[in-house]
Order: sequence, then C-alpha cells, then structure tokens
Amino acid sequence: MNTLSDRVKQATCHKLPNPCGAHLVARALKRHGVEVMFGQSLPSALYLVAAEFGIRQIAYRTENAGGAMADGYARATNKVAVVTAQNGPAAALLVGPLSEALKASVPIVAIVQDVRRTQTDKNAFQELEHFDILRGCAKWVRRVTELSRIEDYVDMAFTAAASGRPGPAVLLCPQDLLLEAVKGVLPESRRAALGTYPLDRSLADSAQIEHAAQLLAQANNPLVVAGGGVHLSRAHEALAELQHRVSLPVATTAMGKGAVDERHPLSVGVIGYFMGKRGMARHLRPLVDEADVILFVGARTNQNGTDSWTLFPKTARYIHIDIDGQEVGRNYEAMRLIGDAKLTLSALTQALAKQDLAKRSGARAALEKTIAAARNAFRDEADSATRSDAAPIRPERLMRELNALLKPESLVVSDASYSPIWAANYLTAQRGGMRFLAGRGLAGLGWGLPAALGVKVAHPDRDVFCITGDGGFAHVWSELETAKRMGIKVTVLVLNNQILGYQWHAEDVLYGDHTDACQLGPVDHAAIARACGCEGIRVEKPADFKPALDRAAQSHVTTVIDVMIDPKAYPPITLYEGRIGF
Repeated sequence: MNTLSDRVKQATCHKLPNPCGAHLVARALKRHGVEVMFGQSLPSALYLVAAEFGIRQIAYRTENAGGAMADGYARATNKVAVVTAQNGPAAALLVGPLSEALKASVPIVAIVQDVRRTQTDKNAFQELEHFDILRGCAKWVRRVTELSRIEDYVDMAFTAAASGRPGPAVLLCPQDLLLEAVKGVLPESRRAALGTYPLDRSLADSAQIEHAAQLLAQANNPLVVAGGGVHLSRAHEALAELQHRVSLPVATTAMGKGAVDERHPLSVGVIGYFMGKRGMARHLRPLVDEADVILFVGARTNQNGTDSWTLFPKTARYIHIDIDGQEVGRNYEAMRLIGDAKLTLSALTQALAKQDLAKRSGARAALEKTIAAARNAFRDEADSATRSDAAPIRPERLMRELNALLKPESLVVSDASYSPIWAANYLTAQRGGMRFLAGRGLAGLGWGLPAALGVKVAHPDRDVFCITGDGGFAHVWSELETAKRMGIKVTVLVLNNQILGYQWHAEDVLYGDHTDACQLGPVDHAAIARACGCEGIRVEKPADFKPALDRAAQSHVTTVIDVMIDPKAYPPITLYEGRIGF
C-alpha cells in the first residue's frame, strides 16, 4: 500500500502535521511528473513539503513574471507547468500571463492559496472573488474544500489544462485545507499521470481527410500554412513528410516559426503582417495571392497572421486542421479536419499517397526555383541593413550576427512589439522543431525575459537567447535577481532605442504624430544587470556585438547585452509600406 507516510522519506523541521493537505497536493503533482513549481513563499505549506517529493521551487519576484516562466517552461517541454500564488493581489497578477497562455493554447495549472474556509465572505485579509477575475483567462477554475477530494481536483485541473485545446486551469486551495492533518491511512486512489500534452490525440474524420487529399492533389497552387499548433502537437516530422513527399510549399505564422526547416527548398518562411520591405517572405506574396487550396494547420487565422484578414485570396478553397473546432471556419470557411495535428497530417499524407500526384511532382522544380529566387531577392534587399556599420546599430545587423551563432538545438524567446518580427524575418529555423518562442497570444510587453528563464529551467543544457526591447525589458528588470539567485543563465539582447518603437512608428503612420509616452529616458541596462549580480555589457558599435555574444557564452550567469539601436529602424510591417515618415 502506497501511503503518504511511505513517500515522506526525509526529516523536516517544519511544524506541519505529517501528513497534511499540502502533502496530498504535492503527492498528486509528483504523480503527474511535476519537477518544478514557479512560485514565491505562498502557499507556504505546499512549498515546505514539496522538497519531500523532489519538486524544486523557482522563486520569482512578481506573479506576472512567474506566470510567464511557467508558460515558457510548458512550451519548451510539452509538460503542464505549475505556477502558484497567494490570494488577492498576487492572484490578480496572474491574469496577464494566464491570458497569454489561454490565447496561445499553453497548459498551465495555477494553484492559488485562498482564505481559510471559516473566513470566506468575512473580509479576510486580501480576500478576493477569484472566480470572477480568473474565469476570463482560464479554461477551468475550481475551489477544493475537502481533503478527500484533493486528488480528484488536482487531476481535473491537469485534465482541463492538457486535454483538447491546451490552456490554463486554476485550482483554489484554502489555507486551512493545506494545513489540515490527514487522519488515518490515506492511500493513493488515483494512478494516472496527466502532466504531458497533448493528453489525448484524436484523428479527424477519415472521409474528410480523403476529400482534403483530393483537393490538394488536384490543386493548381496549393499552400500549407503552419501555426503554433504544430509545435503543441509535436507534428514537425509529420509536416516535413507531407512537405517532401507531396511537394507542398509550407509557410508558417510567427507562432509556427520552426515548424519546418526554413532552408528546405519548399519552405516559404513566415507570412503575415510583416511581408513589407526587407521582409523574409515579401517576394513570395504572389505565391500566397495565387493559392487556390490553402491548408491551415494549428493556426488561429488571427489578425497579425493574416495581415488583418487581407492576405489570403477570397477565391481559394480552405482546409483547416485544428484540435479546436471553434477555430475552424472562424475567419475562413473551411473543410473541417478536427483532430490532433500530428495524427491528422500523417493520415492526410497517407491519403495523398493514394492520389495521382503527378501534378504536384511536376510543379515542384518551378516552385523551388520561385522560392529560391525570392530568398535571393530578400537577401539582396536586406543586405545594406544586415551588413550596416552604422551607429546607432541596425537591428538587422544584430540578427545576422546572432543567426550565425545559432545551433539547431538553440532556443530563441522574443518579447512583444518588434522583437519577434526581427526574429521571424532574420533568424533561420535550421530544423523542424527548432523553437522561436514569442508571446503572441496577447502580445503583452515583459513576457520575454521570464519566459526565457522558464525555458532555460526546462533545458539547462541548451543555449537560450531572449530578444527584447528596452520598453518591454523595463517591465521585468527585477527577474534578473531571480536569474542570479536561482542559477539560471540566459543571454538577453536588449534592443535599446529609448522609445516605444512600435507605438511611435504606428502612431506616426496612422495619426501623423505620436504621443509623449513613446519617448523613454536613457537607462543603462547593463548596469542594472551588474547590480543584480549578472553580467552586463553595453554595445554601441556593430563590431562590438559579436565579442559580447562570445563573452556571454563563456559566462556562468545571465548576461544582458544592452545594444544601442537606431530608433528610426523599423521592421517590414505592411502598414508602413509607403507611409513611414523617415
């Protein structure tokens, strides 16, 4: 019989009942494969017993950053991440990162300590109506009130987070429940491990798959658009097989970047709202415009990914593979292939093998030639920026230097605003499954650094680079102390132009002027890093950037490279075409 007493092996100094409710929670988390929790000291009882189950605590400075750490960890591992918070203001700070996770389909279980059961609705300290706040940013919100139901509710939380379309789940645990002593022997009543995703893989309807295969085989100009769902499903190999065997061109969204090897002769690159001047896929716009059958895979068809729903032709036929039936047909009426991306892509490839693929193979040489010519045109168009020796520095130059150092196993995390656009256009996915993580669910500033820390916790043996602007970095400076204290090493590139670049440029384009808030004061981010015990390097000349990267690689702590970039450098956003004022 596996009792709590059997599992609690090491002596502890705390005065908690042994075992108590906190032990039940920790035991259930361990069963689901949880090795790390992101949280401060509360729920204190849970953290006091977590070490007994081999669960490590990563103690963040702020809850909004802790939620982003959990987000990055989950994306990098395909494990359900766990973040914790106290009731009241701490729980409220989880709204931002949980909302990002909800929109980006990232599974997180948030364990929130609630007031004691006997103090509910008595204006207890920091009591808050958590249900009203958290329902809008989570798939599932519940409160457990009985010791005998803890395992049930923990399992429900993990099931909600990892099944179907992944997303965050919130479990409220009253403080006194965690402290309550377990009377008698309480063996584990559950055995299932529910901590990885996709928890359940389902296959789309076979008749629909056969019909989709016919459409793709007979199309004149088919196109595959891969979104972030390919990463969530780990469908990279299935997509690569479809691309190669059926000779289909594959484009990706920003969230889907890395779904395929971008060096493959049939890879289009990242498409969406940044196909303007000096954009990676700018010269392949005709290929998108002329597509007659478009296959979306795990894509939300959101505003940015479709250039405000103007990118794809109205005359095209659409096929959409997605685990979430509500996303299919949301913006483009499509043939519905509701199922797991990996299984459904594999089945689609098998169905296509039964079709006459002469049309596809016959068009391949010309298609590869078109894509190669477009890549060359992009390189020629961007050459002056990627090789610029000007100071302040061009971001394109920085990306070229970073791209040369990336390995297939490297991980790149981009904050909101311009950072993911530079990464999408100027960094190259060297294999299917290479990760370029970006907070594109809600695209809130400040996600990048804490998410990168979570990614590094997940993969301590791999290089993790964070690209952020000075505006976004200011939201989370404090987490540099977390990085130092917790021994987490990442390389942070701060693109410092002393403005809120996206806001400044977009306001100038749309309104002919910009608000006062766009101008930021000068900040020495390298000095802040050093004050926190990290490395800090300030770069003002292009030639100094590569040595700074080399120094960061040799360091044993997080390094902030504060790069002074040109405030007039803007990425290839289509809104700016012919309208930018400089």
